[in-house]
Amino acid sequence: MKKEFLKYQGQTTPHPLAIEISKAKGSYIYDSNGKALLDFVAGVSANSLGHNHPKVNQAIKAQLEAYTHVMVYGEFIQKPQLELCKAIVATLPPSLSSVYLVNSGTEATEGALKLAKRFTERSEIIAGKNAYHGNTQGAMSVCGAEQQNRAFRPLVPGTKFIDFNNELDLDKITTKTAAVILETIQGGAGFIEPQNDYLVKVKQRCLEVGALLILDEIQTGIGRTGKFWGFENYHVVPDIFITGKGLGGGMPVGAFVSSYEIMNTLKENPKLGHITTFGGHPVIAAASLATVNEVTSSNLMQEALEKEQIIRNYFKDHPKVKEIRGKGLMLALLVDTPEIASRIILNCMEKGLILFWLLFEGRAIRITPPLTLSNKELKIGCQMILDELDAL
Repeated sequence: MKKEFLKYQGQTTPHPLAIEISKAKGSYIYDSNGKALLDFVAGVSANSLGHNHPKVNQAIKAQLEAYTHVMVYGEFIQKPQLELCKAIVATLPPSLSSVYLVNSGTEATEGALKLAKRFTERSEIIAGKNAYHGNTQGAMSVCGAEQQNRAFRPLVPGTKFIDFNNELDLDKITTKTAAVILETIQGGAGFIEPQNDYLVKVKQRCLEVGALLILDEIQTGIGRTGKFWGFENYHVVPDIFITGKGLGGGMPVGAFVSSYEIMNTLKENPKLGHITTFGGHPVIAAASLATVNEVTSSNLMQEALEKEQIIRNYFKDHPKVKEIRGKGLMLALLVDTPEIASRIILNCMEKGLILFWLLFEGRAIRITPPLTLSNKELKIGCQMILDELDAL
């Protein structure tokens, strides 16, 4: 299959991992030879409940028996969509009361940016350097990573960039600004947390000038940081936020969320301010609802913080680990060089542990396992990484 994979399927890199998958269950993925790979990446933070979770599968099967796609989003009342929106709102403060379901995190970014421009009637967007919000052209326009963007210019104009955690840059947010869009924790840049109440100060500046704050919760949401939403850790409430990845329990989904007042501006002047054919697909919505219900009704969020401490205890004193960044089960080990990081990732992959890279920080080793990973599985994986560090 590898030869055909490289010939017929569009590629993203010159050297894909090209592991042929036969099945996946729980915390493990199995290749075509039956080799078990312990998953410390969870589909890049997407498989919140691991692989083939029975409650997610049950929800999918039940919805398949009822109906699949019936009409473009927002025209028919479909119970899976409505129940998912209600379940999301139930996790939120009162000001975030309206959910627009889409197909992916990057479409959620697009919708959120359009919504901010429509509500404020302004066009300028402020975004973070080395951010990542998706890979469509609008989303790329607010990703301040020139190495990714330069080949695709011109992108959507009107974006200015600020350094994450640099309070001196907040003066760039003015009465011309429609919105500031930031990741709650910068992902591709190296799992960088906000410091010194940074997000609170950004929100205050937005209030002063009439701009909106958009937070990207695509990775930090759905319990990964020990709270259902990452922004709960930092005492800030955004005006709009975007989600995806882990919301679907392994299925493709996205959403942008705001107040009723703000969201309502998309329905007129012009009508159809944002439209999507398959957004809120009933099968996907059913899987997402099962995921939300399982995370909120279990101890997985508290356990994410306990597992974080297990990981930190393994590596905090290791001389080859320069820093451990992130929160909960969104962690990155930083080593001296990108070459060392790649060596550890590839060696662990060969020995049965799936690790991965971060987009813009080559020294980082991503650790974002399923929230359902057992302590025993966690310790097995950590020991494999430790063995590779000791062998350097």
